Amino acid sequence: MIKSIREAYNQSFTQEKYEAFVNYLTNLYNYEIEFRIAETPIFCDKAFAQKLVAGGEQIVDVMCRPDLKEITQRAIPANFNVPGEGEHPTMVAIDFAICEDADGELTPQLIEFQGFPSLFAFQQVISPAYKKFFWMPEGFSYLFNGLTQEKYLDLLKDVLLHGHKPEEVILMEIEPEEQKTKVDFYATKQFYDIEAICLSQVFKEGSLLFYMNKGQKTQIKRIYNRVIFDELERKPDFKPGFDMTQPVDVEWVGHPNWFFRTSKFTMPFIKSPYVPETRFLHEIETIPTDLENYVLKPLFSFSGTGVIFDVKPEDIAAITDRENFILQRKVKYAPVLKSPTGEVKCEIRLMYLWPEADVRPTLCTNLIRLSKGVMMGVKFNKDKTWVGGGTAFFEQ
Repeated sequence: MIKSIREAYNQSFTQEKYEAFVNYLTNLYNYEIEFRIAETPIFCDKAFAQKLVAGGEQIVDVMCRPDLKEITQRAIPANFNVPGEGEHPTMVAIDFAICEDADGELTPQLIEFQGFPSLFAFQQVISPAYKKFFWMPEGFSYLFNGLTQEKYLDLLKDVLLHGHKPEEVILMEIEPEEQKTKVDFYATKQFYDIEAICLSQVFKEGSLLFYMNKGQKTQIKRIYNRVIFDELERKPDFKPGFDMTQPVDVEWVGHPNWFFRTSKFTMPFIKSPYVPETRFLHEIETIPTDLENYVLKPLFSFSGTGVIFDVKPEDIAAITDRENFILQRKVKYAPVLKSPTGEVKCEIRLMYLWPEADVRPTLCTNLIRLSKGVMMGVKFNKDKTWVGGGTAFFEQ
């Protein structure tokens, strides 16, 4: 995105450096990462960074509304409502596409956001690794708010452990060894000695939760939750060790209810130049005549299922539960990165930590996804290079 830096990076890049970089990441945990690692980070100037941060803060403003729980209560399915919810999510991830405005200037546009964990530990592995293996310009950082890596890791430690011993905290997931993002579990274990434990291995006695830690029954006092109910529903043969919707005496990092509250459901409440027009379908009196510029999304779906990109009037007419859909103006990604193998589109995820006592979350770090396909997903980028996951570095 900064022409001179992009040219310098591309000229210094070699396939040998990239292979050494990937091998380094593989050897850290003796594990071949299951998503593609991008050949390059992106480099953003101050002007774009200011827009990106402003967009994030405007979304956070909505998340800080005193009536947020009231207006998002319908977002939580009755059969997935978990007791013990805090006043706000512990982690927030906001995804922006890099687009062009009417004047040809780069602008971030919200794709989605979630009150749910992302790769908060692994990004502190991959980001320094880019600096270790590739040419990097001076005066750029992947962290925000004056954070160093040490300060960031201390903040994440407070959020995850919150004064508890590592063995009293678990990262809870559904079959963690089967997850494509398990490299983040390994990084979490490396930094904080927190074990990734399957939901099936957690058991309840009275109001307390336990797991077997090296053969010893150990009480769980804090759960770093990575369980997504959508995935649980898609595994009818999976047997949870306890019913998450029943009261238990435990603290949550990433309480499950915030996965639903802070989601597509909240987007119609955000009015910002960095958020595409989004409306609940049942509140639209007149269907736009330019439907080709909109996308129709179900509120309660996972990984893009049920989304209609080429919307037709008959698609809307066929929907009976219109309160469960949003109509959103399409976002058009700009090919902002010039790679040796063609133009590349980019999505940036801003990653926030929100300690329990803080009034607002703190923007800490980021990740990116690069794509040459029509969408960001893996299936649209098969056999392509200079695509995949990575990091953005921002001019300081």
